[in-house]
Amino acid sequence: MSSNISLTTPIVSVKWLQEHLNADNLIILDGTIVKSFDALQQQIPNARFFDIKLKFSDTSDAFPSACPTASQFQKEARKLGINQNSAIVVYDDKGIYSSARVWYLLRAFGFNNVAVLNGGFPEWLKSGYATEDTNLYEGGMGDFEANLQPNFMKFFDDIEANSKNETHKIIDARSSGRFNCKEPEPKAGLRMGTVPNSVNLPFTDLLEAGVLKSKKDLAKAFYMVAEQDDPLIFSCGSGITACVLALGAELSGYKDISVYDGSWTEYGSLTTGDMENPC
Repeated sequence: MSSNISLTTPIVSVKWLQEHLNADNLIILDGTIVKSFDALQQQIPNARFFDIKLKFSDTSDAFPSACPTASQFQKEARKLGINQNSAIVVYDDKGIYSSARVWYLLRAFGFNNVAVLNGGFPEWLKSGYATEDTNLYEGGMGDFEANLQPNFMKFFDDIEANSKNETHKIIDARSSGRFNCKEPEPKAGLRMGTVPNSVNLPFTDLLEAGVLKSKKDLAKAFYMVAEQDDPLIFSCGSGITACVLALGAELSGYKDISVYDGSWTEYGSLTTGDMENPC
């Protein structure tokens, strides 16, 4: 008798995952950005490596982590054995970081039966659950179908218009130091600055030791920067941690959510700011 599961919330606990490891349609994705495969590395049993940088980004784009085409996403997802009826739980090695990008990409391409593992691999280890040596997936092909949903991703022209006309609340997930031009950008040669008319909510404000804060605390954090019915666009350095804010916003009941794919790396490269007063 088959035991398929449906995911009703965008996050699940490590306890929940441990209790559902044997579900027939469960696929666990490791969304860690930098991944090495050697005897010293461990993973959650049967996890499959979701390579954000090389397989699930448009590597021909001038900017990092650019959203791939639907055909590329579908091809790579099928190689991981992902099916239309799969239930996907995604984690990373930092707690909640790049796993949120995987969650958001799957949602953007029309797949909703997906959740982020709250606390990620550190929380799994802390709970003493079983691990195995890292390995590459060598199973069968899936039947996943990718259909890019409108408005999930925003691009440079969208941000220019939305910033000028203030039609959306643009929320930046970078640290306050970077947002306020007190700290340099980690990418060499990228100028300091902010998208005009944007506000700051560092993604780290939603986390405590790599675990998402309570829904009440998440709602408080968003209440400081946006009204419940505001249309929201999330930005960051390169489109990764903006998805942590998107995850938190969904949990907090916001409905009109999108991510600026190129984020500050693109915007800061394609615009010239006031170098004396960059913010």
